[in-house]
Amino acid sequence: MNVLAITQARTGSSRLPGKVLKKIGDKTLLEIHVERILKSNRIDKLLVATTIAPEDDAIAGLASAHGLLFSRGSVQNVLDRFYQAALAHKPQWVVRLTSDCPLIDPALIDMVVGKAMELKVDYCSNTLDPMFPDGMDVEVFTFEALEKAWHEATSASDKEHVTPYIHQNSSFYGKDLFRAVNIANAGNYGDVRLTVDEASDFEVIALLIERLGADKDWKTYADYYKANDLVKGINRHIGRNEGYQNSLKNN
Repeated sequence: MNVLAITQARTGSSRLPGKVLKKIGDKTLLEIHVERILKSNRIDKLLVATTIAPEDDAIAGLASAHGLLFSRGSVQNVLDRFYQAALAHKPQWVVRLTSDCPLIDPALIDMVVGKAMELKVDYCSNTLDPMFPDGMDVEVFTFEALEKAWHEATSASDKEHVTPYIHQNSSFYGKDLFRAVNIANAGNYGDVRLTVDEASDFEVIALLIERLGADKDWKTYADYYKANDLVKGINRHIGRNEGYQNSLKNN
């Protein structure tokens, strides 16, 4: 297998418990998320990485019902959960996605994967200098980089968020442990929030799907968000990457 996409999913969110199983119409956020990922032309397999917590039986069941690969691992050490999931398949490339991004764009996934392959880097993403909406995060890295991070990362935040050890020790930040590149966008959409961490985020996603459908590209959703003050006013008070920033305080 060349490209394995792994999306992390659990029900134990502190800010919005059970968010990935919340429904818009007749589909859960997780179902909307995976259906969009599966439209990617670059990934060979999609795996749902959930936890061993009993409450995540529902996620494993949903993945199984849809014929998806899934694995179960640590609740807090997501780096280990990712590594163990990838280790069973040993792909050349790993695509990291998160299930709180229900409107992830398959064309964006393909673009980041393609750039990683073209430049032959260890890590490639559109998140290091975020010009795309929060909720369109795509990270692509080699299995070897993931394995090295799994062996060497020690901080709680590195283990909880999977990739900080890789990109913080990369050429993007003047380090030489990994070669990394950021994918920029022509316009700045970094203030657009299309992820789901809180109830107000869910309200925004439900509204966008109700008005635009669940099959549009990222820019259609983002432009609608930016053009409608009532929409962006719902969740604009939430900062980007609050979870990661809070975890740094616990290192």
